Amino acid sequence: MARTSPNGTPAYKRIQNAIRKRIESAELKPGDIVASERELARTHKVSLMTARHALAGLEHEGVVERRRGAGTFVAAPRIHFNKLMSYTEQMSSRGLAPRSRVLVSKIIEHESEVAARLGLPATSALVKIERLRETGDDPFALETCYLSAAQFSQLVKAPLGRISLFSLLEDQYGVELAYADEEVDASAAEAKLAELLQINDGAPVLRIRQVIYSSKGEATMYVVGFYRSERHTLFIRRFR
Repeated sequence: MARTSPNGTPAYKRIQNAIRKRIESAELKPGDIVASERELARTHKVSLMTARHALAGLEHEGVVERRRGAGTFVAAPRIHFNKLMSYTEQMSSRGLAPRSRVLVSKIIEHESEVAARLGLPATSALVKIERLRETGDDPFALETCYLSAAQFSQLVKAPLGRISLFSLLEDQYGVELAYADEEVDASAAEAKLAELLQINDGAPVLRIRQVIYSSKGEATMYVVGFYRSERHTLFIRRFR
């Protein structure tokens, strides 16, 4: 049986690409069953081992999940936090359509702790942008971003429900984001957060607090995010 296509693409990659395209087009949605190894082998005219290798690779990436005795299913979207990426970039890298609902977009004051994290005087005015992150109709994160109002006050008028904040900072303000210092801990969802994320009151959530720096080493943005714990994977590489 064919191991590569005429253009040199390995057969297992061809199978993976076909499954990804069905997910991207919403023909397959989270929770839908994926063709079995035998079905994939027959459809793509490859060996059973090749089909198994293709599914194992997608499972490793978090695209599908295998349930013993039930089959292989499209996995719920997950975000991997091993790289500084915007929500739009994260979703696009998974072949998913990003959606955000802006809940708050305004200038605030008297947030001395947030101002301190951004290296600003305690009385500084700040831009506050709170967005509910969604894929389809499924919410999985609530993120609140804070920036200096002296520099970025016009952001409150930006259509941040459909535009990446990272891209906006780079394209309109010339700010290149470079790295982030993060604090990660577990928390329990209070009533309002639980309602927004459609989880039980008190359910575990992952809280990530980030100070995001520009390529000039300036603290540009402080982000507090609450994420449905079953949808997010924190990937850490350790060196000795």
